[in-house]
Amino acid sequence: MDRRFATFLTLSAVVVIVNFTIMWWVQKNQPPAPRKKAAQVAAKRDTKGEKEPDKKVPDKVAPDKKADANSKPKPAEKPDAEKEAPAEPAPDEPVRKEPAPEWVSLGSADPNEPYRMLVTMTNRGAAVERIELSSRRFHDLDDRSGYLGHLEGTKPRDKAGCLVRVVGPGTPAAKAGLKPGDLVTALNGEAVPTPATLDYLLGGHEPGDTVELTVDRQGKQQTLTATLARKPLQVIRPEGSDPLSFLLTLDQIDRQTIPGDEEELPGVRLRSSNWTVLPRDPDKPDEVAFEYVLDKQQLRVVKTYSVARVADADQESDNNAPHLPAYHLNLRIELQNLGEEAKEVAYRLDGPTGLPIEGWWYALNSKIGHSGSPGMRDISLMGAEAGQRPKYYQINAVRLADDELPPPYTDIDLVYAGVDAQYVACMLIPQVEGETHPRFAKVLPVRAGPVPQDKNKKKLVDTSCRLISDASKLEPGKLLVRDFQIFAGPKRPDLLAQYAKPAGMGDLVYYGWFGWVSEPMLRILHFFYAIVGNYGLAIIMLTVLVRSCMFPLSRKQALNAAKMQELQPELKKLTDKYKNPEERMRAQRELFRKNNYHPLSGCLPALVQLPIFLGLYRSLAVDIELRQAPLISESLRWCSNLGAPDMFWYWRPYLPFDFLTDEAAGWLGPYLNVLPLVTIALFIVQQKMFLPPPTDEQAAMQQKMMQYMMIFMGVMFFKVASGLCLYFIASSLWGIAERKLLPKPAPKGAATAGGEAAARLPSPPGPNGSGKGNRKSKQRPRK
Repeated sequence: MDRRFATFLTLSAVVVIVNFTIMWWVQKNQPPAPRKKAAQVAAKRDTKGEKEPDKKVPDKVAPDKKADANSKPKPAEKPDAEKEAPAEPAPDEPVRKEPAPEWVSLGSADPNEPYRMLVTMTNRGAAVERIELSSRRFHDLDDRSGYLGHLEGTKPRDKAGCLVRVVGPGTPAAKAGLKPGDLVTALNGEAVPTPATLDYLLGGHEPGDTVELTVDRQGKQQTLTATLARKPLQVIRPEGSDPLSFLLTLDQIDRQTIPGDEEELPGVRLRSSNWTVLPRDPDKPDEVAFEYVLDKQQLRVVKTYSVARVADADQESDNNAPHLPAYHLNLRIELQNLGEEAKEVAYRLDGPTGLPIEGWWYALNSKIGHSGSPGMRDISLMGAEAGQRPKYYQINAVRLADDELPPPYTDIDLVYAGVDAQYVACMLIPQVEGETHPRFAKVLPVRAGPVPQDKNKKKLVDTSCRLISDASKLEPGKLLVRDFQIFAGPKRPDLLAQYAKPAGMGDLVYYGWFGWVSEPMLRILHFFYAIVGNYGLAIIMLTVLVRSCMFPLSRKQALNAAKMQELQPELKKLTDKYKNPEERMRAQRELFRKNNYHPLSGCLPALVQLPIFLGLYRSLAVDIELRQAPLISESLRWCSNLGAPDMFWYWRPYLPFDFLTDEAAGWLGPYLNVLPLVTIALFIVQQKMFLPPPTDEQAAMQQKMMQYMMIFMGVMFFKVASGLCLYFIASSLWGIAERKLLPKPAPKGAATAGGEAAARLPSPPGPNGSGKGNRKSKQRPRK
């Protein structure tokens, strides 16, 4: 027994090693993919994630070229006049000199620098336009084209080209020497007449490619060389015509409040006007301030942003200290009374918009939340009513899409509020004043963007939150100061626990009813990953651990299967003898009782594995460490994300059945996934190998129904995470090897045909139907 078990373990290890060696060799020796020409790649990047080609073709692009099937749609470029047109003043308001549009960046995109993020802000509303994470662990999973950096380019009125408005530190553009004010006129010798053309041409390159930029800098032409990188994950990004993040306005001035559904008070345009960017302090490179003076209302408003800085980037980089609390901005709001009389003021601060919806076509089936079936961007907040403990609330995005707005949370001591996506979150955290959290007159969820026309995409609606402060009396010349932290980062439990203390933000990570299984399994999985450095191997090691712990149950299941095989002849005789189903069932129960056999005992391992299955399913859908974790290597594109389906082949253009391949409503989705097919095939093989032969037509029909259920299960299983499929594949192979390599267990007393077990069995019916067998048969000598 021990030798066979050792042989089984050795062969299992050899199979795993040989399998990964072959896959590594195939990947290493496959020919490189042909380089795509720029004219062959469509300008795609739809903020809603739909794979539809743009109707507009940029200049210098042949109209007869087709888009690459796997490229990501890109948003249509807004006309420059629309981008830079200042808001029209009201007739009774003095004309304010509008500052020019301006963009500012904080932090860095370089993971080796002491920042966790690169933040891009605009003076239009003093808003945050974009937050990109700098860690190598967080890249854009949908768009695999080369990344130069978001330049916020515009087209000059009298020249052709892309006028660079901002260059983020740490981006390939910054490393190449590109500066704000440069005019990019060509890329690798191809003319760039508009910013859309530059994005189009960059879409034809991959990370690691080297490109040459022809730049007009103050009338002199220069050539800069840039090495493109992989696009980082954007926690916040512009999305169509939706408002930007963290817009501020005044909700009340004295007795005047915002009327009806208007966005601002009459004569106040803090959300839509260009603010003045105050001079940067050389001693505070991580800080930028925006100012707006309301002349008529005699108020001065200042918004100051500062990005968190890591003390030592070499020792505390994201790879070495992933739970260091540096994923935040600090926001300070200052209101100053410039008049000679006291004023009663209240402000209104909006939350984040444009959080990612990557992989929404499969994530909609796996994302879980406190609000039942959640959307991709739900509202989460924690607050306490007077005298009560803080309570967590989650508002489903679908309710906002259906205009089923819950009543606002009034007079609430707010701990945090924001938008919760699948793997990342962005929360406004008011800083504690004394011993209590700041009180707000109202906290309410808002719908930031239009509702998608396709009812199957309502869960993708852009959402935000709105904080309305209590009114405060502001004496002449005095300041009203309010501080916030803006968390914008991954939903790592250890990281979330360090924000919004003492309660923390752990409620953002929710595993459902089986959290008691998910959390320990994730700890074990991360422990194995720390040893082998690959989550694919770590899942296989977790499978071996689970199956090893279940080995006694598996052996008992095999023992019951062997006993069932032994009882098959007697069951057949009972079926022939008793035509009445009730009498037959009674006789079968008596037979099982005498032989100490329970028909449901074989289901015990499956019942034990059910919580493990659901716990692992929840873990893969929630744990951000599985996002972007490859089976072998990130270069193996078809299985480079264990938290998503393997996406072996994009088959939607080749199948005419939208009810199967449509992203929103298709049963199977737009990709052919291989691992679910392998999983279901192994389930069917196990079923055929280990199920006992049917004793009657009813049993045969039941087994056929089980086969059909396996096929139906394959359809339901088709869009699950590839990490979960890997677990079931390893578990099925273990079960098959366990049955084939280990000795078959023999039931007690079944060693000989005439043993005690045979004596316990009812005697076969004799010729007269009395149940007594032929006496001569008992006198036969034993063989």
